[in-house]
Amino acid sequence: MDRIRGKTVAITGAARGIGFATAKALLARGARVVIGDRDVALQESAVAQLGNLGPVSGYPLDVTDRDSFATFLDKARTDGGGHIDVLINNAGVMPIGPFLEQDEQAIRSSIEVNLYGVLTGCQLVLPDMIARRSGHIINISSLSGLIPVPGQVIYNAAKFGVVGLSVALADEVAPHGVEVSVVMPPFTKTELISGTRTGGAIQPVEPEDIAGAVVRTLDKPKTHVSVPAALRFTAQAAQLLGPRGRRWLNRRLGLDRVFLEFDRTARQSYEQRARAALGLVEGEGKGIGTGEGKGEGGAKN
Repeated sequence: MDRIRGKTVAITGAARGIGFATAKALLARGARVVIGDRDVALQESAVAQLGNLGPVSGYPLDVTDRDSFATFLDKARTDGGGHIDVLINNAGVMPIGPFLEQDEQAIRSSIEVNLYGVLTGCQLVLPDMIARRSGHIINISSLSGLIPVPGQVIYNAAKFGVVGLSVALADEVAPHGVEVSVVMPPFTKTELISGTRTGGAIQPVEPEDIAGAVVRTLDKPKTHVSVPAALRFTAQAAQLLGPRGRRWLNRRLGLDRVFLEFDRTARQSYEQRARAALGLVEGEGKGIGTGEGKGEGGAKN
């Protein structure tokens, strides 16, 4: 049975980066894709770029606003013939730097987008999936959801939460025929790591690598997915270390300073966007679609 072809897949934060790459990969496999992003103009541009690959539409989405998320999912259901087969909670932001420098806006933005948004998406999409005894939720977390890293205190808190909620939820809804997975990338070549120094043991992966992992997870569902797969066991082994061992390992891997010492000028634009990632950008606008089920809209990143 093909778990992708002909299925309706809703993806949050899909106007760029991992979400955009995932949309491309799923369209190539014959899925019907509905993307959301808070940047309405960028979302519309993304739909236009994806339009020649298959049936795709897009709508504005603020994942921190429950009503906005509910409206997005309703429109995705309409485009998908009445239901959503897969929800990919991808929207995320990553403010970095010393914990005491993080203001309330940065804290709320990170927790509300990275954790509250995932919780909301899961709660809104599950009733229909449970009623149909079919569906798959994929939450994009991070290996930072397993490995605590200085300079990522708030991000760690949110991503640890996403890993925990995904595993607990997977076990809770399994008897109802619904799958829940959590995908944990390492550093990824997107704006999230702008201004940081990577190299040596810190080798960023491409968004397409994460998209490939999502496709494989839909083909063969599992709860934990790391990219590359072996890093999950390295991360889990690191959790067993005491303070000295953990700090020694972080120094060896270059993780002890990478998010504390970075090019603030090069990162300034992303940090401003990450700290204010609540609400839609550029108004509500009109969405564009191709193939079946066109409508109004855009979503969150």
